[in-house]
Amino acid sequence: MKKSFLILFLLIASRVCAEPTDSLQRWGFTVGVNPGKALAVDHYQRMWQKGTQNLAFDVMVDHVELPADSSDYAADWGYPVISTGLKIGFNHGVTMRKTPAPEWGMAEMVDYDSKMGNSVALHSSFVRPFFRNSRWQVDYALSGGVGYSKSKYNNYNNVDNELIGSRWLVFFEAGFHGIYRFADSWGIRAGLDFWHLSNGALNRPNKGVNFLGPSVALVYVPYFKALAEGKAAYSSKPHPKNLYLNFSAGVGAKALNEEWLLAQYSTPKGEPGYRTNHYKAYLAYSFQTDLMYRYHRKWASGVGADLFYGTYADRVAEIDEKYNKVDLPHSPWSFGLSLKHQVFYHRLSLAVSLGYYLYRHMGHNANQIEKPYYEKIGVRYEIPKAGGLSVGFAVKAHLTKADLTEFVLAVPVKL
Repeated sequence: MKKSFLILFLLIASRVCAEPTDSLQRWGFTVGVNPGKALAVDHYQRMWQKGTQNLAFDVMVDHVELPADSSDYAADWGYPVISTGLKIGFNHGVTMRKTPAPEWGMAEMVDYDSKMGNSVALHSSFVRPFFRNSRWQVDYALSGGVGYSKSKYNNYNNVDNELIGSRWLVFFEAGFHGIYRFADSWGIRAGLDFWHLSNGALNRPNKGVNFLGPSVALVYVPYFKALAEGKAAYSSKPHPKNLYLNFSAGVGAKALNEEWLLAQYSTPKGEPGYRTNHYKAYLAYSFQTDLMYRYHRKWASGVGADLFYGTYADRVAEIDEKYNKVDLPHSPWSFGLSLKHQVFYHRLSLAVSLGYYLYRHMGHNANQIEKPYYEKIGVRYEIPKAGGLSVGFAVKAHLTKADLTEFVLAVPVKL
């Protein structure tokens, strides 16, 4: 049996190391290591963050379109690499423990360190080179996907783990890399990466974890030489410029920060709800009308009007009343104006916006932590033969802190 596996391994290795066929020339892989450090992003986290070290491993399958494929999008983006893979994190060096402080209210200190636990993320990456020749490549990479954490917050043996509040998570990564090709199809990649895991406010706690660290990887790049030598072999066709209205609607959910604060710091030990493990997810709806200008195949920009409806307004009012804070109004409706930008690659797009509330009344906690600004970032996929209809997911945030996660439908109407 061992001999059979050895023969199979040698056959696969010889196949990979051989001169790739024309069809396989578009495929490669990356195997790397990424030692990182958990960042304490504010004074609150620095009060209870102890250990910060982690070690992550990356395994990815890479694909690129070649000049021979006559892809307008690929040519305009400089022939980016699209990757799908896993990021496996060994995070037991990330530990937390609260010590007595006035800020903790009724929360009591425990006699152990809470741990983040190991994680894995399934993600896709967009690697855009801005310099490439026959030996070198310099690029930036953006990744997004779904994460899973073995451990999460609980009030039995992980009560100070405010970083991870649920097993299923949202994953995001951004990196800057350089590749040196030392053989026909092989290279070494080194760079700096930032990656983030959180639950998008679908549960509590949701502080999230941010890692930053160097990376080094072995890359199989059979397409490298063909791209370096043939990048000018195809010229993309001009994309028509157009003005359009973009209508979108979203339905999402969030767990309330107000309920988390009530359970953590204003409930006595022994009472029901003291540092509880269970937080309700409340529905939220959004409606947007955007005036967009598509001035390039890759980009469109514009302005929009955003309407939000949160079913949790009455619950926030109830919690404020417990604190005798009844001087601020509460309304499920919010309204704002925002700047919009959308980035396109074939049928996929990244939609981002920065908005300012003209009307929002969500009580004392929102008045303290939200300010008047909000951001949204999401990924969409345009369904073929559906009149431009796209579906996707988005995260709405306040000063980068997630407010809710939503499912989005969008449809453009050309003017």
